[in-house]
Amino acid sequence: MPTKTKTSTDVPLGLAVPADTAHAISVSLPKWQDNVGYEEAEKRVVDAMVSGYPRFFIHLSIVKLADSCAQKFGTRNESCMLFPSHRIAELCRSFIQDRSSKLGLPPVTPRLIHFSICPEDKLKQGPCVNEDTTPLSAASANLHIVLFPADAFPVAKEFWQHTGLGISSRLAEHCLSLLPAENAFIPNGLKNTPRKALNKHYSATKASPPSPTETRTAEGLGLDHSVYLEERYGRNLPIASAAAAKRALRRRIAGVVVRDNPGECIDQPCAGNNEVALGPSTRGIEGLSENDVFLFPTGMGAIWSAHQLCLAVRPPQKSVCLGFTYTDTLKVLEKWGEGCHFLADGNLDDLEKILEEGHARDPNTPPILSLFTEFPSNPLLRSADLPRLRALADKYDFLVVIDETVGCFINVEVFPYADIVVSSLTKVFSGYSNVMGGSLCLNPQRRHYEALKARMTANYEDTYFDQDAIYMERNSRDFQRRVPIIDANAEAVCNFLQAKKLASPTSVVKEVFYPKFSSRENYDFCRIKGDPARDLPEGGYGGLFSVTFTSMPAAMAFFDALACYKGPSLGTNFTLACPYTILAHYQELKWAEGFGVEPTLVRVSVGMEETEVLLGCFETALEAAEQAVA
Repeated sequence: MPTKTKTSTDVPLGLAVPADTAHAISVSLPKWQDNVGYEEAEKRVVDAMVSGYPRFFIHLSIVKLADSCAQKFGTRNESCMLFPSHRIAELCRSFIQDRSSKLGLPPVTPRLIHFSICPEDKLKQGPCVNEDTTPLSAASANLHIVLFPADAFPVAKEFWQHTGLGISSRLAEHCLSLLPAENAFIPNGLKNTPRKALNKHYSATKASPPSPTETRTAEGLGLDHSVYLEERYGRNLPIASAAAAKRALRRRIAGVVVRDNPGECIDQPCAGNNEVALGPSTRGIEGLSENDVFLFPTGMGAIWSAHQLCLAVRPPQKSVCLGFTYTDTLKVLEKWGEGCHFLADGNLDDLEKILEEGHARDPNTPPILSLFTEFPSNPLLRSADLPRLRALADKYDFLVVIDETVGCFINVEVFPYADIVVSSLTKVFSGYSNVMGGSLCLNPQRRHYEALKARMTANYEDTYFDQDAIYMERNSRDFQRRVPIIDANAEAVCNFLQAKKLASPTSVVKEVFYPKFSSRENYDFCRIKGDPARDLPEGGYGGLFSVTFTSMPAAMAFFDALACYKGPSLGTNFTLACPYTILAHYQELKWAEGFGVEPTLVRVSVGMEETEVLLGCFETALEAAEQAVA
């Protein structure tokens, strides 16, 4: 019988998860009603928010900087958004204009401002200088500001949310540190935008603080040392070290580092050194190198850019979204380009029918532009038949884009079936819930590689903020060690819940969605079998699962009693749960339910806690669910 445990004091509603994390990726939502309250803009919840998932809840440092920029450059009733490059600002302006027109809103003509901030500005001394050896804390910064009428903010927010290309909170804090004292924050601009519209999607709530094991960093240090590393190595490393960190990340993702021992890299990104030993990729693709890997500020930035890449190199056609994917992937395919066929159930027979009909209409043009799918999908953890999908792509000449975020390349080998592989590095690759990032990788063995690579080489711009890259590199050094621990914990919990479901026809557990139980044959085909010659251990089933219940009271009681952090995001080193359908599809519950994403669904990202402790938490929560419907 698992040991029953009790967590310590909850983090107050609206604070970061983990507690005291300045750039946290998640936010605490400990009770079911807190999630509902946020979606309904309940004052109790909205007023408590000081953090949130960065693409939905704009970090307070960014809000503060945006207010300062609106005050400096804007006119009355203007708001603004901040971007790291002129190209992205132009894209935002075009989106606001086009989207406003499609929605039947009054014409909008956003203005663009380039704001260069130098350390000398604070002291009002001399010209701006930026040497490679300059500490990050003293480096200049360039902001590209998009100014627009305040009532157009919800449209601008769509661009911010769907593309993931806005500035990061660390870049905002860096800019704020360079501004003179008289540029102090004055409440206007964005702050006057309703909180519901400003930070719509996720809110912050109470959560259980992590155990001492959970708060340790990749190097096994405690919280105080972690804070020290954040301040010392994050803010004071020279810019040249950021370049090495990005090189290390690309090599790690490409699987070409022969020796990537985190114990040897305490104070520097060893994998980024020019003399580090490199070898053939372990990703299952001959010729894959770090030069085929491109970094982005967020996972959605990588997904959006992959779609833009497809649009640029192939004839215009609709894309396909295969499976019930994360909500913003579908939105990107719908709002840019020619639109999207949404095959929520992942049925390849339906896909083949679309392809055959399109080919019959015009044999000289590919019937679709591209197909996007997750392996496995979020939140239903279903996996497509990738070999059959690849055969269809070769026959009908369309691009295949696979999001491997949930499966991750420690567990599954999807590269052989894709033209492009994207991933949110924010999740398990980082694990520490304190930095965002994304990657886009090209498959050098596919027929359109040369065109894709030429386009990326000519148009890619690195907007991944240096400090963020430094944290991501440090976090990911023990990635390969953490994943098997998380996999084993998740499998133990899912086996427990599945056994409870099967043990009684009156069980409150309706369904457990997990790759081991959901389209397992397709997942197992791509699951890494283990190869001593390539130093590859056997892959697991990942750390994410979802569970539905036979009634709403059971789901609510289970969630409220579950002794772990509660909030958005996944892939954290600590267990993190959320009522996913409530958070992601509250305004379209019936629509989501029609595709099997039920209102009672609780999504759980399992962490690295002791297995028996986790099982005890889930047993206690299940008992609460049973009592609620007794």
